Amino acid sequence: MFLIMSAPIKADAALAATVRRLRNQRGETQEDLAHRAGITVAAYARIERGHANPTWTTVLSITRALEITLAALGEAVERTHSRL
Repeated sequence: MFLIMSAPIKADAALAATVRRLRNQRGETQEDLAHRAGITVAAYARIERGHANPTWTTVLSITRALEITLAALGEAVERTHSRL
């Protein structure tokens, strides 16, 4: 029997930059946003630094904490992609 492991998926730098920018625009700390999203501050910080690839559930929690729609986050990430 063989164990097949895939390579980890690289985190999206545009998502990281976008959630950081949106949080900063709101004048909030990472701690504030992480608590409202229901995730640890360390986990949120890794997402903002582009060191973690968040799950779908985590992305939804972050959009709720930012009080934006998933569509709005997606559009903002796409705009950020074009600048990177």
